[in-house]
Amino acid sequence: MNPWGGTGRWGVVAAGLMVASSSAAWAQPTNRSPFLIDLPATLRLAGARNLDIQVARQGLQEAEANHLRALEQFFPWLAPGIGYQRRDGLAQAVPAGTLTDAHFDAYAPGVGVGAQVDLGGAIYQSLATCQLVKAANAGLEAQRLDALLSAAQGYLDLAQARALVGVVEEALHISRDYQGQLHEAVAAGIAFKGDELRVQTQTERYQIALRQAQERQRVLAAALAALLHLDSRVELVPLATDPAPLTLVEAQTAIDPLVEQALRLRPELKRSQALVGAARAEKQAAVVGPLIPSLGAQVFAGGLGGGPDNGPSAFGSSEELLVGLSWRLGPGGLFDTGRQRARQARLESTRLSGEKLRDQITAEVVQSLTRVRSLADQLALARRNLVTARDTWQLTHARKDYGVGLVLEDIQAQQALAQARAEYVTVIAEFDKAQYDLNKAVGGAPPLLP
Repeated sequence: MNPWGGTGRWGVVAAGLMVASSSAAWAQPTNRSPFLIDLPATLRLAGARNLDIQVARQGLQEAEANHLRALEQFFPWLAPGIGYQRRDGLAQAVPAGTLTDAHFDAYAPGVGVGAQVDLGGAIYQSLATCQLVKAANAGLEAQRLDALLSAAQGYLDLAQARALVGVVEEALHISRDYQGQLHEAVAAGIAFKGDELRVQTQTERYQIALRQAQERQRVLAAALAALLHLDSRVELVPLATDPAPLTLVEAQTAIDPLVEQALRLRPELKRSQALVGAARAEKQAAVVGPLIPSLGAQVFAGGLGGGPDNGPSAFGSSEELLVGLSWRLGPGGLFDTGRQRARQARLESTRLSGEKLRDQITAEVVQSLTRVRSLADQLALARRNLVTARDTWQLTHARKDYGVGLVLEDIQAQQALAQARAEYVTVIAEFDKAQYDLNKAVGGAPPLLP
């Protein structure tokens, strides 16, 4: 059984969390008692409720809508309707050109189809928006992985805080027992009152440390609830009581395969590549697009009727067709060197940002692997130090029971044991966090551990 997750209890906890996440119970809770949660439930809730992921998902939908708008530029527009014209006053006769007094009207019911397509702009804009959809999709995946990493680390911090509360509680219990024994011995006249006060001082220090540890646990629970978009007034309590090291990536794995995996899988690089493609399409729109003519077409089908006021009127069918090609010169068209240079600069800037991102990802892998290896060594040392501190305390406590030990020796042994336990818990939590960080750095999603 993984100590960071649950086995039989996980099904109950997950079911309860899933129901709560799909209802308004978190917005207006009726039960403010602590709520048990484990790491798999934390990751599931982060994927379903994290607001940053939802914002990124809306960005993807916006990019898809912009791509659809770009494709719609290839289609003509329809204009069904009816037109009416009335003329009273001078009119110029055709073909004589003389001006005469005219009183007539005309009406033209029908359907018009019009199209004015900037072919070059429409083609490259559709290509650019297609790349932006890919970029938004990769950005959504990157945000999802970031949110899951933050959730995992938030849970591990909370589990560490709870474990430290247990460490201090145990130290406080031992110190109180020792203080009670000395109090009885002082009352019997066989112990020094100063020794009792010395142990009492240590007990009071543990009480302060316990309150500080409880405060940190509550603060971290509120932070995790906010990350999961839950009600922070409901205290989240981790199921894990005894932390244990996790292994997502072996510490002795060679660096080169991990870097290659990261450069192949990281969604940030896929997003960067898509942005380069969009910038390249925008450059082509400025350089090649103006060479492609704009197409204009208008078709009308319907009727035309009317006539002079003092004469007969007529009505009959009428059709019109107008087709033309045009090029644009100047700003926004041919010979717009400023626009071309701006698009070229944007393309180069996007490429350079991609190169910078590759360097950053490589550095992240190296840093994360170095930290995992270092913490693996620290973990072995902390485990050995814990065994030594426990043995030292047990021997010192035995000397005290035989009446040959000193109170100061026992206090120091207690302090060393409590510190060793706290350091061991801290190193385990940092090691597990580093494992998740390295797993994310190489492009992997946090696994839902059983």
